Amino acid sequence: MMKDRCKRFCAFAVLGLAVPFAGAHAEEGDYDAWRTSLNLLFPPRADNPVTPAQHDAAQYPLLDHPSGFDDGFSPGAYGVWQTVQVDPSTGAACADGSPYKFFVNRAPNTSNMLLYMEPGGACWDYDSCVIGGDGVRSAINMHGIPDYYMSLAYSDVDLSALGNALVTSLTHNLITPLVERVPPFLDFVKTQSWTLVYVPYCTGDVSGGDKVAVYTDADGGNPTVVHHNGVRNTRAVAAWLKNHLQRPAQLVLSGSSAGGVGSLIHYYPLRRDMAPNRGFLLSDSGPLMSAPTGADPAQYPSVLLHEQIRQTWNTDALFGYLAAEVPGLDADDYGSAYAALANKLPGDRMGTSHFWHDRDFSDYSYGRFYADSAGATGEVRDALNLERWRIDTQRLSATLSGLPNFGGYFPQYRALNESHCNLIVDLKNSDIQEQELELKDFIDSVLDGQGPVMHASESSDAADRAKPPNLLYQLVNLVLGTSG
Repeated sequence: MMKDRCKRFCAFAVLGLAVPFAGAHAEEGDYDAWRTSLNLLFPPRADNPVTPAQHDAAQYPLLDHPSGFDDGFSPGAYGVWQTVQVDPSTGAACADGSPYKFFVNRAPNTSNMLLYMEPGGACWDYDSCVIGGDGVRSAINMHGIPDYYMSLAYSDVDLSALGNALVTSLTHNLITPLVERVPPFLDFVKTQSWTLVYVPYCTGDVSGGDKVAVYTDADGGNPTVVHHNGVRNTRAVAAWLKNHLQRPAQLVLSGSSAGGVGSLIHYYPLRRDMAPNRGFLLSDSGPLMSAPTGADPAQYPSVLLHEQIRQTWNTDALFGYLAAEVPGLDADDYGSAYAALANKLPGDRMGTSHFWHDRDFSDYSYGRFYADSAGATGEVRDALNLERWRIDTQRLSATLSGLPNFGGYFPQYRALNESHCNLIVDLKNSDIQEQELELKDFIDSVLDGQGPVMHASESSDAADRAKPPNLLYQLVNLVLGTSG
C-alpha cells in the first residue's frame, strides 16, 4: 500500500509535464485538462479486451494471465516505468525458459501509445546463443530480464547489485529518445508524452521465432535448450495491453536492429488487435531484404541468412500466419512484407531507415555465410559485407520508392555503433546533408505528414566523415565495444 501511495505521489510530481500537453489538446486521442485530472484519480479501464475468438484462436491466440496472478502493475502509477510480470501460461518465456516481462510508462493525458521493441543482436548456434549469450554482440538477455531494467525507483535491488542496476537502467533509458519522458539532447518527439511500452528482447530471434532449439558444442556435448520464443512473447504483450489499458487512438510501433525487424513483422497483427484509429510504423536498422527461396546469392545476398533462420527459428510459422491475412506477403520471400503491408493498410503511414555503411547488421547478414567474408577481418571484411549490403539496400530502396505510404530513409554514416541504428542515443547526425534533411524530418513525415511518406537516400559519405569528433558517441562506442 505504501509503495502504491509513493507511486501516486511521484506521478503527480512528474506530471507537471503532462498537463501542458493535455491543455494543448492538439492530437487525436489526447484528453483535456479536466479529463486528465479525473484520470489521475480514477484510472481508465480497458475498453478493448481480448475477445473469446482471439483467446481461442487456433494459431497464436491472445492469452493473458490467469485469474489472481499478480503482474505487479498499478493502474494509477503514472509517469514511471512499471515492470509487468508475464505468467508462463501465456506461452511467454525468455531463451532459458525464465519468465518474460515488459515495461509500461502510463500517461493520463492521452490514450495514444508507443510500443518500442528492443535491439540486441541475434543467435542461431552454440557459439552465439550459449557462449555469447547475453552479450550485445550476440544476443542480449538470454537468461532473463532484471526488474530494474528501466528504472531503479521501484525495484528491490540490493546494494551488491546497485552498480549493475544503475548501468542497466541508464543504458535502457537512453537507448532511444522516442521513450524519454524528459528528452535528452533536446530531441523532442510527440510520442514522449504518450503511454510508452518497452518490449524487451530475450530470445535471440529478432522476435520472429517459434521453436525450442537444442544446441551442442563443437564436440557434440553440453546440449543446451534455447527457447526462440519471440512471437509468443509479443502476443502475450498484446493480450495484456488489450485487457489492462485503453484502446489507443493512435499507435506507433517502433524498434531498432533486432527490434526493427520485430516491429516490421509484428506490425500487422499488433495493429489489427490493438485497433487504433491511426497506425504508424518506424522500423529502424532491421531490414528484411528480399531473398526468394533458392535465389542466386550473388543477386540476393541475404538468401543464406534467411535459409538459416527458417531452419533455426522456424520463422515460416509467423510468415505463414501473416500471409493468410496480408495479400502479397510471400512466405518464400520475407522482403515482400513492405509492399504487402503498404497495400493492406493504405491509410497507415510507415517508414524504415538504415545506414548505407551499417557494418553491424551487414556482418550479421553475410559475415558468417560467405567464405570470403568469414575468412577476412577488419576493413577487408567490412568492404565485402558492405558491397552485399549495397546490393540488398538498392533493391529495398527501389521497392519503397514506389510505395506512397511506406517511405525509406538511408543516410550514409555516423561515427556511432558502426553506423548501426538511427534511433538510438540521439536523433542527430543521421542527416542527409545533400538534401538538407535531418532524421527528425523523416520521423515527422511518418508521424505528422500529409501525402506520400518521405523517401530519401544519401549518395556520398564525404560530409559525414568530415564532421568533428563527437565525445558522446566516443563514450557510447567505448561502453558498447564498437567503433565509429
